[in-house]
Amino acid sequence: MPAVQALLIQGISLLVILLITAGIAAAVDISPPIALAALLQGSLAAVLSYWRGLARWWLFIQFLFPVAAVAMQLLHLPPVLYLAAFLLLLGLYWTTFRTQVPFYPSSLAAWNAVAALLPQERTIRFVDIGSGIGGLVLNLAGQRPDSEFIGIELAPLAWLISWLRARIGGSRGRFIRGDYARLDLAQYDVVFAYLSPVAMPDLWRKARAEMRPGTLLLSYEFIIPDAPPQIATFPASDGPALYGWHM
Repeated sequence: MPAVQALLIQGISLLVILLITAGIAAAVDISPPIALAALLQGSLAAVLSYWRGLARWWLFIQFLFPVAAVAMQLLHLPPVLYLAAFLLLLGLYWTTFRTQVPFYPSSLAAWNAVAALLPQERTIRFVDIGSGIGGLVLNLAGQRPDSEFIGIELAPLAWLISWLRARIGGSRGRFIRGDYARLDLAQYDVVFAYLSPVAMPDLWRKARAEMRPGTLLLSYEFIIPDAPPQIATFPASDGPALYGWHM
């Protein structure tokens, strides 16, 4: 898994930099500044991640991780703050290790582009797989009170936030906590996904096996390999595309 590779690369980088700094200290009796060591470790980890073919966003994480760790240490913050930050991030990202789909919300421009592609002449059932904190579902449910809009999210904190937003705001949008792999896509007229390149082949196989003829599969930013989309529109001139496939 990429997360395991990233962890191993970070560990190897740390070991290499420790050996280099120890060698320098033994040779000239000068210890390099810890900030410089962190920059070197992050740079080496980013280079090794690129060599291993990890996704681009991993390169930034690998570079920033040791730098951020040193910066946090210098701030001398209370340990409870680190625990709170860890629990917050765990609630949002703990499924990323398995699904390889990071938490990243879509924009209002994307929501409006999706709304424009929905069938207007009849009621529909719509599902957002990996619905995050619920922005798309809540927006569409407000625009189309005649139809049913559902979000499914595996990360517990993101699901809880979306559920609370719907309850507090009186929205007709519904949110399910679970894995979309166990969801029957035959129940829906429109399926929307904002996942990652890694997840798209499995999504396509599931969609082709379960979605009914005449239904619509939408993907924001990520295409399906070897399946040219029938729809390609840009919600924002400087942003990613929204793709669609008629099943």
